[in-house]
Amino acid sequence: MSAPVTSATSAPVLTVATREIPDPGDLIAALPHPEGALAWVRRGEGFVAWGEAARFEGEGAGRMLDADAWWSAVTASAQVTDAVGLPGSGLLALGAFGFDDHTTRPGGLVVPRVVVGRRNTPAGMRAWVTTITPDGAAHPGPDATDATDATDAVVEPLTHPRDVTWSEGSLTAAEWMRRVAGAITRIRDGEAHKVVLARDVWATSAEPLDVRVLAARFAQAYSTTWTFAVDGLVGATPELLVRRERGLVASRVLAGTIRRTGDDEADLAHAAALARSSKDLEEHEFAVASLAESLEPFVASANVPEVPSVLHLPNVMHLATDVTGVLQADGEGRFPSVLRVAAALHPTAAVGGTPRAVAVSLVSEIEGMDRGRYAGPVGWLGADGDGEFCIALRCGSIDREDARRIRLFAGCGIVAASDPRAELDETEAKLEPMRQALLG
Repeated sequence: MSAPVTSATSAPVLTVATREIPDPGDLIAALPHPEGALAWVRRGEGFVAWGEAARFEGEGAGRMLDADAWWSAVTASAQVTDAVGLPGSGLLALGAFGFDDHTTRPGGLVVPRVVVGRRNTPAGMRAWVTTITPDGAAHPGPDATDATDATDAVVEPLTHPRDVTWSEGSLTAAEWMRRVAGAITRIRDGEAHKVVLARDVWATSAEPLDVRVLAARFAQAYSTTWTFAVDGLVGATPELLVRRERGLVASRVLAGTIRRTGDDEADLAHAAALARSSKDLEEHEFAVASLAESLEPFVASANVPEVPSVLHLPNVMHLATDVTGVLQADGEGRFPSVLRVAAALHPTAAVGGTPRAVAVSLVSEIEGMDRGRYAGPVGWLGADGDGEFCIALRCGSIDREDARRIRLFAGCGIVAASDPRAELDETEAKLEPMRQALLG
């Protein structure tokens, strides 16, 4: 049973206990059932969680800042015992927020009842279990890892996708290309420098979709990305919106993409061509400049590389720039939380365009769909304000009304030199991880 949705003025009182456990190995395999399964895993580290101790759902332009205020109230009243003291131990919440202010799926934060985590440290791999209990509620109990080993939870059998079929989303491929052509015309007319347009497709399985299966396939195939599962949104994103850890922040900009061929020699040549592409370099430069401008009020200093690198993923290659900074404390020596910084950075030029306000308005006008939480911030934050939020890319949203159906998304940056057919091909490449996860 889900905990009631709460507001910033009615934060729950939580009792939190974290203790060390033997290494459970594969984290996603520790999820006992698909209902309410939560995951944040990269390179085998991170955590999975289930159950619900509390939830915050917001809407409108202030949804993320309202969630941050609610989280501050939750952490102020929580009773926390943390014997581990690593990022992800102790009290935490996972969140996924809608892309724009008018979406019908604005998102919010979920505080789980049970968390199982593991992290590689200089002393070796360490693992833990956290139980989070609302005031007056029963302890999660033995089947929720009250045993010595967190993996003692009763695990329901996995349900694999079967007989998957595909259907068009909000627009046909041909109609979407016409929309891209219209956006190119408006960019050349000077309305914007860059507009990011996305498209959706639907997949339907003969069996209800098990988020554990999809997450496990993502984590295995794309270990260098962030595999996530939050409230029915599941994917593997390569793009870090912001990480906050001990007063430092980091963000990764991805803009400019080319599909991999599977031929190593050819892909090296394509990577070199991508690094020289004026169209892709222009798109990337807009995204980096926009992020640096949005980050500036929060940092005392920042490092913004002048030249991007090429990030190699199994299906595509991206131009990538990793931006880092030292947070600026306020007059009382407090740093802004990772969620507050994420609220200021979103939407980046990589998912909206530039200038930001004009581009997002054009997205709403041209794109022809409600993105929901696609391309919005997804991640986690701890009681100290540290955490990670990425951009929800390479993902799908399981239909709340029919768990056999999932809506998949992919987008690309449109600039004056864009070609509609090439942009459609780019979205097809970006849809490949979700298709692979569904087909196995």
